[in-house]
Amino acid sequence: MRLLLAILLPWLQFFTIGRPFAGIICLILQLTLIGWLPAAVWSVYALNQYSTDRKIEKALGQRNR
Repeated sequence: MRLLLAILLPWLQFFTIGRPFAGIICLILQLTLIGWLPAAVWSVYALNQYSTDRKIEKALGQRNR
């Protein structure tokens, strides 16, 4: 679901992962027709990094117990 959101509404996806400043910048970028594609790519990349960070935190959290 977040991947679809990252492609269609990249700025909103940044707010769902807790990066509001990046979301505002992405919204400004998306307002231009040329900037929409880089905004979508940036949003998908950020979502991938967010998912990787969550997996690492989960793995480290289970190891410490």
